[in-house]
Amino acid sequence: MSIAVTEVGGDGPPLLLLHGLAGSSREMLPTARALSDDFRVLLMDQRGHGRSSRRPADLSREAFVGDVVRVLEQRAPGERSYLVGQSMGAHTAVLAAAARPDLVAGLVLLEGHVAGDDDPGSAVGLGRFFASWPVPFADEDAARAFLGSEAIAEAWIADLETSPDGLRPRFDADIMQRTIEAVHVPRWEEWESLRVPTLAIFARSGMFSDAEKDELMRRRPGADRTDLPAGSHDAHLDAPDEWIGALRRWLLSRAGTASAR
Repeated sequence: MSIAVTEVGGDGPPLLLLHGLAGSSREMLPTARALSDDFRVLLMDQRGHGRSSRRPADLSREAFVGDVVRVLEQRAPGERSYLVGQSMGAHTAVLAAAARPDLVAGLVLLEGHVAGDDDPGSAVGLGRFFASWPVPFADEDAARAFLGSEAIAEAWIADLETSPDGLRPRFDADIMQRTIEAVHVPRWEEWESLRVPTLAIFARSGMFSDAEKDELMRRRPGADRTDLPAGSHDAHLDAPDEWIGALRRWLLSRAGTASAR
């Protein structure tokens, strides 16, 4: 079992970026570079994704949390790190902060939630979608013709792996389905137990309703919330300026770096 980790930045406080389902650390690189003057940024490919082990036996949320804990302990020993995650990565970050608050200085969620999903069909639908990709793609143009040209599609295309017969995704559909099934289990207890500084960021055209956003914040009255004036569920890709601006302002106000002053 291997977890791929990339380090960006200098001598500031450690910060770990966590991508969403079917993504990889590559899509978080623009965010990492934007923060690298003030933070020592770590990016990891979560298990089953990117350049980490493709078909891990254990896809429990606890296994994902264990990976985060090991990365923090190995790459930032004796320090408290900031955790920043999008979607599934935000979910992983919440559970990691709840399990090991001693390792976490602050927590940022982009389009993340913990309410779960009681419709088993939603996970099955995602699995079917990924399984429907006509891989291998002959080239990027063929991939774009099927996937489209939205920001998330471009991220998937940029992350395709070259194989002898064409381009293939760096994940398997059944692994993605099993992974998101675990994410769909409600985790309110962990959310409400958090005491670390927390920011929830939602995009204008994100996936959560106003009621869902309000409920998340009601259950953590001390947490901060920012609503971006643009972007989708993948706002780090299609509203990067708004996302990075909101993220950086909050982090610098918490970290107390020279840039914040």
